[in-house]
Amino acid sequence: MRTGNEPLQARSPLRMRCGLALFGLLWAIAGTVAFVMAGRPEWAAACAALAAVAVTDLAMVIRHMRQGPHYQPGRDIPPYEPDRGRNEAFRRGNAGYGRRRSLP
Repeated sequence: MRTGNEPLQARSPLRMRCGLALFGLLWAIAGTVAFVMAGRPEWAAACAALAAVAVTDLAMVIRHMRQGPHYQPGRDIPPYEPDRGRNEAFRRGNAGYGRRRSLP
């Protein structure tokens, strides 16, 4: 729900997340190769698992980038008016709330 407080130039950080996922993927692959050559299969498996996580994240980021901005409102859409309690269906009566009772 938009509150009307977004900056005018707000954008999703998908490109930055894509770059970070690529960076992590490259380092995880390099670590896997280095640990295989060093004869450390446990560390190689850990790096391979990290590479799999990075590939999954990269796939999700690319999928979201290809979907386009359909889930983000454009500049021509004004911000929503914040709810100021005008919805009577969800309003609670404040009978008894907020009042202190004096001890007898």
